[in-house]
Amino acid sequence: MKLFDTMNQHGHERVAFHVDPVTGLRAIIALHSTVLGNALGGTRRWAYTDESEAIRDVLRLSEGMTYKSAAADLPMGGAKSVIMIEKGKVPTEAEARAMGRFVNTFNGQYIAAEDVGVNTQYCDWMAQESNHVMGGITVSHGGDPSPFTSQGCFNAMKACLAHTGRKVDFSGLKIAVQGLGATGYELAKRCRAHGATVVGTDINPAAIERAVKELGVEALKPGQDIFAQECDILAPCALGAVLNNSTIKHLRCAIICGTANNQLHEPNIDGASLKQRGILYGPDFIVNAGGVIRLAGLYLGMTEAALDKKIEQIEHTTLAVLKEGKNDASEYVAAVNYAKRRIEAGRAKGAATKHPAMV
Repeated sequence: MKLFDTMNQHGHERVAFHVDPVTGLRAIIALHSTVLGNALGGTRRWAYTDESEAIRDVLRLSEGMTYKSAAADLPMGGAKSVIMIEKGKVPTEAEARAMGRFVNTFNGQYIAAEDVGVNTQYCDWMAQESNHVMGGITVSHGGDPSPFTSQGCFNAMKACLAHTGRKVDFSGLKIAVQGLGATGYELAKRCRAHGATVVGTDINPAAIERAVKELGVEALKPGQDIFAQECDILAPCALGAVLNNSTIKHLRCAIICGTANNQLHEPNIDGASLKQRGILYGPDFIVNAGGVIRLAGLYLGMTEAALDKKIEQIEHTTLAVLKEGKNDASEYVAAVNYAKRRIEAGRAKGAATKHPAMV
């Protein structure tokens, strides 16, 4: 990968690498855009195959955060961070505090939060070293954003049903959830509460067992493929790039709407493939914006009532984007264009008002 060429091509402002010799921390922060304001984005802690994979992930995730915040009409930019670990390495306070010091080098332009592999405790550990952290409970604030991500996605599912001419009623629907972790569990919970049958899978057997026991989710049998399940809605709720040339041809669903980021492996190609197959795609950064709305809204000082209303708005935003998608190559293209219009409007107004770093 030619990093500078890739940054120029996708509009990244800054990418920083950090090594802490004491804890062994190896981390990358990618700041994609601050046109609309300071950038809030999660910290992903993952056992990447190599550095190239980590770089690709942080670049894609940070760009997606720019679009996510813009489409949600937040005065925030887009950024993300990743921590490279060896498989099975247990998170420590020392490592998290080293990450917090790294976050501080951005002087508030980047506000860290949680993502895969990071929880509220880790955020609080980071916050002992930096005021620019959201998502903790005792040191920072905001808590676990996953219920809000899932609520926003559930709202978007309503828009998808309406757009396809179906009754907005989950009774009798079959929903396949790929990934029953934090957001997948919460999404399955909402679908079950509204009468849907949910079939699910996860790489963690304990997550499957919990969803089966507590929610009545039907677990896939060994050898069954979640992407080949006949269902009304497929909800990818784990890692990204799961919708690709291999999986798309086996899909037997009418709608895709899940909480995962970067669900399309090759966004333009795979988005068009879904449309050609007549499968409606709820663009990930539109439908999964509830978590960033929650944490960014708290950072910006929004009231609980305003936050709830903004998460409800995801349904209307999704519907608007899906309508635009009728005349675009795919729903994904329509979503990117929707977000870019908001970014350019902010740029035209003098890059909007950037909020000062938290103190």
